[in-house]
Amino acid sequence: MRKIPVGISGRHVHLSKEHLEVLFGKGYQLTNFRDLSQPNQFAAEEKVTLVSKEGRKLEGVRILGPVRKETQVEISRSDAIRGRFIAPVRSSGDIKGSGGCLIVGPKGEVEIKEGVIVADRHIHFNKEEAKEFNVKDREVVSIYIDKEKSGILGDVLCRVSDAFKLDCHLDTDDGAAFGLQNGDLVTLVKEYIIK
Repeated sequence: MRKIPVGISGRHVHLSKEHLEVLFGKGYQLTNFRDLSQPNQFAAEEKVTLVSKEGRKLEGVRILGPVRKETQVEISRSDAIRGRFIAPVRSSGDIKGSGGCLIVGPKGEVEIKEGVIVADRHIHFNKEEAKEFNVKDREVVSIYIDKEKSGILGDVLCRVSDAFKLDCHLDTDDGAAFGLQNGDLVTLVKEYIIK
């Protein structure tokens, strides 16, 4: 079985069109800084500051495009602890009851009541890749990391859509724990026995 490339995801923000215009001005369009691994997704030039309810700041947080229906902030557990943000582990888009924060841009600010999460570990598959790896959408698997700090990482969600391309997304905490970098390869593990 072929291995799966890894994308390490740092803190970032997905904005709704309404919030983008509050933060950057009416009719503002995001500027593509570089394309991401998933089709039609990009890291934007634009950055914002996140402020927790206790007034702690995360500055220079990059926006990812294109705009979305709802604003969502993704940070690591380390970010949440240092900044005193409430950020439950969730799948992208699952923001009901999650934490809030203030988002500050050059033209304005937006306070979101919910939308701050620590993104779950997940692997993107298109439908052909899902068949190849014998996985289904929403199935939970593990991955094996064969590096200097090797190990098995569990609770990895499979996300299947023809809009996706094969890539395992981990946050900076998981990446650092195993010494992973963007483009490193991991092995899918459907089941294993601990002795």
